[in-house]
Amino acid sequence: MPNYRTETDSMGSRSLPDSVYYGIQTVRALENFPISGIKPLPLFVDACVYIKKAAARVNGELGCIPIELAKTIEHVCDEILAGQWRDQFVVDIYQAGAGTSHHMNVNEVIANRALELLGEAKGNYKRVSPNDHVNYGQSTNDVIPTAIRLGALLSLDRFLYPGLRACIDKLQQKGEEFATIVKAGRTHLQDAVPVRLGDEFCAYSVILAKHHDRVKQASADLLEIGLGGSAAGTGLNNHPEYPRRVAAVLAELTGYPLRSAANLMAAMQSMSPFVNLAGALRNLAQDVSKIASDLRLLDSGPKTGLKEIQLPPVQPGSSIMPGKYNPVIAEMTNMVCFQVMGLDTAILFAAQAGQLELNVMMPLIAYDLLHMIQILGNCLQVLADRCIAGIEANPQRCLAYAEGTLSLVTALNPYLGYLQCASLAQESLQTGKSFRQLILEKQLLSEEQLAQILDLHKMSRPHD
Repeated sequence: MPNYRTETDSMGSRSLPDSVYYGIQTVRALENFPISGIKPLPLFVDACVYIKKAAARVNGELGCIPIELAKTIEHVCDEILAGQWRDQFVVDIYQAGAGTSHHMNVNEVIANRALELLGEAKGNYKRVSPNDHVNYGQSTNDVIPTAIRLGALLSLDRFLYPGLRACIDKLQQKGEEFATIVKAGRTHLQDAVPVRLGDEFCAYSVILAKHHDRVKQASADLLEIGLGGSAAGTGLNNHPEYPRRVAAVLAELTGYPLRSAANLMAAMQSMSPFVNLAGALRNLAQDVSKIASDLRLLDSGPKTGLKEIQLPPVQPGSSIMPGKYNPVIAEMTNMVCFQVMGLDTAILFAAQAGQLELNVMMPLIAYDLLHMIQILGNCLQVLADRCIAGIEANPQRCLAYAEGTLSLVTALNPYLGYLQCASLAQESLQTGKSFRQLILEKQLLSEEQLAQILDLHKMSRPHD
């Protein structure tokens, strides 16, 4: 039979298994919020724990809590950051406003593990209190917005930037590999002038590289933190040196150049840094989705579509049609991008839902922002490794389309005029005769002139 302990808070007492490290407030949250079964993302837990470690160190150095206790709290934080006690962070992401339930879950786990290390029974909060020691000088209202900032920075480095850089590099490599392959361009899904397949891929690479810069710019706002503002941004119950010193220690622990905000109240209230970053991610997602859709279209077929490229077949495509392979990585990419756009919308609504000194929708913002970074980053890595890296060109199909496009007539504009060229295009379409045949029949230009004007490689790069 499991052993139980009794804990007491301002609302009364509860019994809970002695094996768990969370406490009574977490138990109440589990009862109140059986909503999704989704637990906090690991990097958000990391961000909260880094904050607790930095706060304990500074509060110990300032004499606000006993130095022995501060060191024990730091030790527990190191254990969690190393991967221990992860199953103890259990509060549903849809929870009490501002994230108080998750915050107290973190405080209780750290306090009870610290008690254990000090030889005390869990729940003996006189020796180590989740509120009075682990949370000294802090509030959900300054911890959670700081944790969102730090969690987003960690997630960008862990997930998004590696995946995005991989896509940029692979697209550039394919651009160089396909540099000499001429194909028909298409605008409005209709014939357009010839282009190079390699130039299309290089353009994709440049598009994503510019998004990399935009996301970097948007993330710069995350470096200014409101930690130390306490409940309402005034710093009540804090040592006057705490905000500056805790920012410096947190910067040292994480490697990010974090700095204390000039106005802590503003940094705690406004969710604009998260809206800005989410918007940059949405903007990236819409272009990634467009590129994925292009790849699907260029690979369409194999007999009745464009089939200018071959995406690597990674799994059977049908439960009933033998030999069918679908562009599943590109399809997954579209789905992830649509989800990112939806999460951005949720963040936008949540960000404007705060009142006065607090935005109570921060748990939603925290999960959605970190989730969108993670899934988009993972998606980009898979897209790079399992799709783009293995793309093969179909030069013969590309050349056939380039030679057959009606828009070849565009190159004749300077010699024959727009109206006469338009008439030639209509006649070619109606009769099936090529432009070359019609022009020679009408003696509009010589064979030598036509060969020079309708040089596909020159047309696709007229200024080389």
